[in-house]
Amino acid sequence: MTAAAAHDPGQPTVLITGAAKRVGAAIARQLHAAGANILIHYRQSAADADCLAAALNVVRPGSALTLAGDLLATATLPDLVQRAVAAFGRLDVLINNASSFYPTPLGTITEAQWDDLFGTNLKAPLFLAQASAPHLKATRGLILNLVDIHSQRPLPDHSVYCTAKAGLAMLTRALARELGPEIRVNGIAPGPVLWPEGGMDNDLQAKIISRTALRRSGSPEDIAKAALFFFKDAPYVTGQILAVDGGRSIGW
Repeated sequence: MTAAAAHDPGQPTVLITGAAKRVGAAIARQLHAAGANILIHYRQSAADADCLAAALNVVRPGSALTLAGDLLATATLPDLVQRAVAAFGRLDVLINNASSFYPTPLGTITEAQWDDLFGTNLKAPLFLAQASAPHLKATRGLILNLVDIHSQRPLPDHSVYCTAKAGLAMLTRALARELGPEIRVNGIAPGPVLWPEGGMDNDLQAKIISRTALRRSGSPEDIAKAALFFFKDAPYVTGQILAVDGGRSIGW
């Protein structure tokens, strides 16, 4: 954990998994600008996490820290939460953003792929929520899960990933019922916001955009603004999953 200067213990604290880059980093910047202390979780992207924390701490000293952890090591997740709470003395928001994503065509699926995709997309969010719940109850906090529009409409050759995200959608609703009234639990289901890090065929990208009502892709900042809504302006919203997809899910 990278330490920073003295912080304000009265500020809300947000733990974001997989926050070193891409959508997670955009959410971190957005909520930090809204006054939150940010805990940037990462697994391998230490340099990116440190760079982001340094940039946030320039804006507001002592307001951002990094936390390393392997989300597939379930037994270590309570310790990750404890380190997060110890860093700022409280926990107000858990954002389950970290995710594995890659194709698993039927006939080639391995148990290791199942364990990885279900581990990051469903198992870790559950056990992080369980470990965080006592702290979030104390602050009447929020759990925000990054789901996917493909939790409802399957993506070809991605059966394991889509099934895991479908489980996360149900977990979002189940936790909202179980953890209310103290904790709100909601989800965001991104559409074509960022293409896979490994790239995607240009023709396929064009096909996806053509079936999107707004005829364009979104940005990580679109997801971050939705996260800000749940963080700041939705005290009476729980058990909901907001599609931020430019209308992709209505134009399949």
